[in-house]
Amino acid sequence: MNTVTIGGKAGDGIKAAGKLFAKILNELGYFVFVLDDYPSLITGGHNFNKISFDKEELFSHYVETDVLVALDEKTIKKHSKELKKGGVILFDSNSVKAKGFGVPALDLVKQVGGVRIMRNVALLGALSFILGIDFKIVKKVLEKTYPKAAEKNVAIAKLGYNFAKENTKQIMKLKRVGKPKELMSGNTAVAYGAVKAGLDNYIAYPMTPATPILHYLAKNSDKFGVKVVQPENEIGVINMALGSAYAGAKTMIGTSGGGFALMNEALSLAGMSETPIVIAEIQRPGPSTGVPTYTSQADLNFVINAGHGEFPKIVVAPGTNEQAFYKSAEALYLAWKYQTPVIILGDKHLGESLRTIKIDEKKSKKAKAKLSKGGKNYKRYAMTKDGISPLAFPGMKGTVVKSSSYEHDEFGITTEEPEVVKKMQEKRLRKMQTIEKEIEKLEAVKVYGKGKNVIVTWGSSIGAVLEAAKSLKNVKIVQVIYMLPFPKKAVKKHLNSAKKVVCVEANATGQLANLIKLLTGIEIKNKVLKYDSREFDPIGLLKELKRWLK
Repeated sequence: MNTVTIGGKAGDGIKAAGKLFAKILNELGYFVFVLDDYPSLITGGHNFNKISFDKEELFSHYVETDVLVALDEKTIKKHSKELKKGGVILFDSNSVKAKGFGVPALDLVKQVGGVRIMRNVALLGALSFILGIDFKIVKKVLEKTYPKAAEKNVAIAKLGYNFAKENTKQIMKLKRVGKPKELMSGNTAVAYGAVKAGLDNYIAYPMTPATPILHYLAKNSDKFGVKVVQPENEIGVINMALGSAYAGAKTMIGTSGGGFALMNEALSLAGMSETPIVIAEIQRPGPSTGVPTYTSQADLNFVINAGHGEFPKIVVAPGTNEQAFYKSAEALYLAWKYQTPVIILGDKHLGESLRTIKIDEKKSKKAKAKLSKGGKNYKRYAMTKDGISPLAFPGMKGTVVKSSSYEHDEFGITTEEPEVVKKMQEKRLRKMQTIEKEIEKLEAVKVYGKGKNVIVTWGSSIGAVLEAAKSLKNVKIVQVIYMLPFPKKAVKKHLNSAKKVVCVEANATGQLANLIKLLTGIEIKNKVLKYDSREFDPIGLLKELKRWLK
C-alpha cells in the first residue's frame, strides 16, 4: 500500500490534482482511496488530498506518505513528518524552498501560456515519472477529463514529466495491474442509488457536506430525468418535498445536522400524513456550526429520536461507497412501500472520499407503492392489517386525496375522538412491526471475518477498522447498518458469544455503544472514540485495538 499527499492553498487546484491522480491510478487498475481535506475558506488556508492505492481492495486512506507534493511551504511544515523512510518531497521551486526535488512548475506553465492554477498539472507530470507511470496513461486521463482544454494540460504535464526524467530518479515502477473500475464518492453513490431506484425530484439547500449530492444531480438532471430544485432554506426544502411526494413524485432531500434540525417539525408532518420521503443527513461536527468541512458521527441519537410524537421512521447508515449506493436505493424503496420517512445517515468522510468500487446496478431496489384506484369513497388512511393504506394521487378522476397534519379518520378528515385517535395511532405503528420483519431480510448487519473477539462499528469508521483488521488475528467485525429499526437479534447473537468486545465510532459519548446497551442490555465497556473532527487513521487505530486485545 502506498500514499501520495498533495497540498496547497484553496485555489491551487488541490482537489482537482488529487482526483486526476486517482483517475491515473484507476486507469492502471489499482484500488484507490482519496481523502479530501479542506477548511471552510474560499481561498487561502491549507488544503490537501491523500491518495492511497494498492493492488488489493482498499477501504481507507493512510496518513504515512511515500511522496509529498507541495504547492506551498505550509504543506511541507504540516506533512513532512508523515513522510516514510525513503519518501520523496516534490515541490514547486518557484514558490517553495525545501529539501527534496524542486520543479519550476510556474515557469513550465508559462512556457505554454497557461495560468497559475495549472502548476498542479506540471507537478502531476513530474509525480507520474517519479512513480514510473507511462506518460500515455497521463495523457489519456487528461484528454478524457478536459476534452476542451486537453492540449495545454497535456503539454504542461509533459514538461513536468520530462523535467523529472532529466533531473531525478524513479522510486517505483507502477504498471497496469488490472482493469479500471468505478471511481465514486459516497455522496455520488447516494445520489446514483436513488436515481436507479426511480428518483423523480431532488430538493436541497446547500449545506456542507451534503452539497455535492445537489451539484451532481443538478449537473446530470437531464441525463437522469430528475428535477432538481434549490429553495430558499431547509424548511422550504422539506415542505416542498412533502408536496412533491403527495403529488406522486419519488423525492429525496439532503442536508447536514443544522439543516435537519430545521426540518424536524415537517418530519413529524410526514409521519402524521404518512408521506414517503427520503432524507440524506450527511453529518459534520457540531454542535451549531461546529467544524463545517470535517467529519463526525455524533448525530445518531438526534436522528433516531427526531420528530415530535410517535410515528414509524427508518434510519440507515451505510459505511462504504458501495453500501451508499445500495442503501440509498433501498431507502427510496422502503419509503414508498411503507409511506414513511427514511433517513440516510452518512458523514463527510464517507460522502466526500473517492474510492474505487464495484456495483451491480441490477441489484438496486426499485421504489414502488401500494396503489389504489381511487374513486369518490377513497380512504387515504384506510385501516389495513399491515398498516399500509393504498395510495392515490391528486388528478385521479373522481378522487379527493386528503393529507393532514391533524389527527384524522380513514378519509383524512380531522378528528379528536379518542377511539379514532387510538386506532389511527395503532394503524401507523403497525407498519413498524412489518418494517422490522423486512429489515431482518435485508443486510441490517454486515459481518467481516471470524474470531472470538468482536469489533463493533458503524458508518464510515468501518473503512479504517477493516484496514486495521488486516493486521489482527481472531477478530470478527460487526458493522451495524440499520439503526432504526435496530437489528437487536443479530447484534445480540454476535456480541453474546464474544470473548472481548470493543466499539469504534467517531463521537465523544459512544452513541452506538449506548444504543446497543439500551436495546439489548449488553454493555460495551471498551470503546475507541474519536471526536477531534478528523477521521480514523488505520495505523493509529491498529495501535489502539492491539492495546485492547492484550
